[in-house]
Amino acid sequence: MDDKRNLSSKVAIVTGGSRGIGRAVVLKLAERGAKVVVNYRSNATAAAEVMAAIKARDGEGLVQATDISQPQEVAKLVETALTSYGKIDILVNNAGITRDGLILRLSEGDWDEVLATNLKGAFLCTKAVLRPMIRQRWGRIVNIASVVGIIGNAGQANYAAAKAGLIGLTRATAREVASRGITVNAIAPGFIKTEMTQSLSEAQRQELLKQIPFGYFGSPEDVAATVAFLSSEEAAYITGQVLNIDGGMVMA
Repeated sequence: MDDKRNLSSKVAIVTGGSRGIGRAVVLKLAERGAKVVVNYRSNATAAAEVMAAIKARDGEGLVQATDISQPQEVAKLVETALTSYGKIDILVNNAGITRDGLILRLSEGDWDEVLATNLKGAFLCTKAVLRPMIRQRWGRIVNIASVVGIIGNAGQANYAAAKAGLIGLTRATAREVASRGITVNAIAPGFIKTEMTQSLSEAQRQELLKQIPFGYFGSPEDVAATVAFLSSEEAAYITGQVLNIDGGMVMA
């Protein structure tokens, strides 16, 4: 493996790492050699399956149940990583939830819950890892946003607002920490083959496919490969950017 792609000396935290895109990211970083701390909120079975998959690939890591919207739990997550491995090199802010509904019917609770996990959680995790990254003068932060945060989507005002906020957080943080050797970038996936798209009706799928020039949904591995790239030395001169992985759905 090219030395610039090799992550064998790195320690990564991936939030929401037990399913979907997060799971693919965890496995890709482990494949590249990183030790991975897998955060999950409630699905211990899925987290254990991810850890078994890491070990089956001769990788190393651990799982940690954390509600990333709670500062004290985020502090424990970071402390666990530092105690276990002595440093943190990579943070992937992937954890996210949806509580969809048209804005006239959207409850304040559903607004708050989505913003708390999808945006506040990323802020808390970013803040918590920056001190160790600044001390070592090296770090990679990759935020999983969404094309919805760029173009909006009816019925997802809370989710779109959180993902747009995540893009703003990415750029502001990138400017603050660039001088310390830390890059901060975002990925905006389009429609990816996950539990969400699997639940769509055939009519809904066909309508969405019309919006994608490639004519098919992406895979979690498509996103994971880009995360691995942005986490490596290959991407050392890239920061504050938003990379769309959407089959050409959004071109700006």
